[in-house]
Amino acid sequence: MTWCPSSTLLCSWIHEVNDVVLEVGEGDARNVLCEAVEKHHASILVVGNHGYGAIKRAVLGSVSDYCAHHAHCTVMIVKKPKIKH
Repeated sequence: MTWCPSSTLLCSWIHEVNDVVLEVGEGDARNVLCEAVEKHHASILVVGNHGYGAIKRAVLGSVSDYCAHHAHCTVMIVKKPKIKH
């Protein structure tokens, strides 16, 4: 699991953001993210969403859904943009 350097750019324009932490973790993304929230006392966690259907989500599990229910901070889920053909 990798935090993208673009997250720094994403947050850099917001004046209220005081500290952005970039960290590489290994393991189940759900656990790694929730543990990182606790470790860094994060006030917000931004995660992406693949937009899988109900069946695929049931089989694979949803990292964003898990974090929304288990992380002890605000969770912002960013959906993948739809591509116009």
